[in-house]
Amino acid sequence: MLDTLDGPAVRTWCRLALDALGQAREEIDALNVYPVPDGDTGTNLYLTVESAAEAVEQCFADGAGPGLDLAVRAMARGAQLGARGNSGVILAQLLRGVAEVLAERGGDHQALRAALARGADRAYRSVAEPVEGTLLTVAAAAAAQAARVPGGLAEVADAAHRTARGALLRTPEQLAVLAEAGVVDAGGRGLVAVLGALADAVADGHPMGPVALAEDLPAVAPAHPEPPRLPGHPAFEVVYLLDAPDTALPALCEELGALGDSLVVGGGEGLWNVHVHVDDAGAAVEAGVRAGRPHRIRITHFAEAAARAGRQPAVEPELERAVLSVVTGAGLARLCREAGAAVLEADPDAPPSSAELAAAVRRCAAREVVVLLNDPELRAGAGAAADQLREEGLRIAVLPTRSPVQGLAALAVHEAGRRFDEDVVAMTSAAGATRYAELAVAEGQSWTMAGVCQAGDVLGLIDGDVAVIGPSIAETGAEVLSRMLAAGGELVTLVLGEEAPQGLADQLVAHVRRQRPEVDLAVFEGGQESAPLLIGVE
Repeated sequence: MLDTLDGPAVRTWCRLALDALGQAREEIDALNVYPVPDGDTGTNLYLTVESAAEAVEQCFADGAGPGLDLAVRAMARGAQLGARGNSGVILAQLLRGVAEVLAERGGDHQALRAALARGADRAYRSVAEPVEGTLLTVAAAAAAQAARVPGGLAEVADAAHRTARGALLRTPEQLAVLAEAGVVDAGGRGLVAVLGALADAVADGHPMGPVALAEDLPAVAPAHPEPPRLPGHPAFEVVYLLDAPDTALPALCEELGALGDSLVVGGGEGLWNVHVHVDDAGAAVEAGVRAGRPHRIRITHFAEAAARAGRQPAVEPELERAVLSVVTGAGLARLCREAGAAVLEADPDAPPSSAELAAAVRRCAAREVVVLLNDPELRAGAGAAADQLREEGLRIAVLPTRSPVQGLAALAVHEAGRRFDEDVVAMTSAAGATRYAELAVAEGQSWTMAGVCQAGDVLGLIDGDVAVIGPSIAETGAEVLSRMLAAGGELVTLVLGEEAPQGLADQLVAHVRRQRPEVDLAVFEGGQESAPLLIGVE
């Protein structure tokens, strides 16, 4: 339990917030009925926090952790630069307010109280016409309770989270469109996830209570292929960053307010986020030109976004279908390329962001793309990337393969000549029929499902859980294989990592031959740093 926030705690907060939003992204998208039912609030909030988290990670890149002031300022600026959509821009302003106070006053409980109040205030002031029953209401309620609750840092953070949950459940009473749809506010739901992550970070990374609200929420209204637009709502969403002096903002806000609605302008120190819904997108950009220098301009046509599932790509692709495999290790990359896949080679210490995944899919230059993640940690980012790519007219299927051996099994049955849906089903079935395991070396004493391990012990993980603790890679690998084959299997795949000891493959092949001579074996040099051995049993 932390008494004071510091740089590493901010890093943990961002990581936990990104994970929470990744898990809740589709749920939040489904809740999105206000101000426009375009089903992207969860994705926008995820991308906003992803940008904040990446900025904080950059502060740690040189190995020396930053202090609280540098970490929170990086978080705020990253959120501002990566803010997406109405809720993303508002959340970025809230984080900016939080960062201002924590950078000035430190990270104790009194500073956190003031930071949450400043964040809620900045969020309100960024919106031209604040509406209750939204993220703003949830933020204000959380800040108010945080200011009143007795206790230290953990009590303040927990009170903010729990009060935000209660305020979220009351949003349908404050906004008629939510009550009519039978949902709570999508942006508020995202803020609950962010505040829950803060409470968990203060608890030193250990959850203090459930972040998910599924047990409390009303049922989500069924999604429609073409969500209904609010009567008379503008046709375009315009978002851009603006380099401009403070003095230019009043005239800009007046001009944009006359052009449309859902106006949000926030920032400071010469850099501003601008978000507005208008019928004349060009006029909204021209208003920015008169005020300063607009850049990173994004214009979304709501009707086209609603019909994106049937859109054709803006640029004619070179291929009909491609498979993209995300792997670490030169050997695994070579195997996937030989099997006909495009490859994104990932850094094991820095998983690819949603933007990097989207760019890799675009480089495939195909109308249809099947993505093999080979890592469960990439699922949230890949989902956000896929939503963006579908808006561009691409047909995307993300197969949540949890290990490279599942990806190899899926590639083995891929047939480009099949219908897309049939190919995806066949690849998914092959991956799902492959049990996977990996070996890892324990860095210290820890409790596991297989007992207590000590530093230097070799851990055998089967389907993600520690099942074996052994003295050596060879002995642990043999025991893992015995346990996996006890449930049956026709083909064993061994992928040797960079740290695999000499002769490991021969020892394990001989072990399988003695126990199950009828089983086929395939051995590959994967070169992955993350695990000395990967095992697949089909």
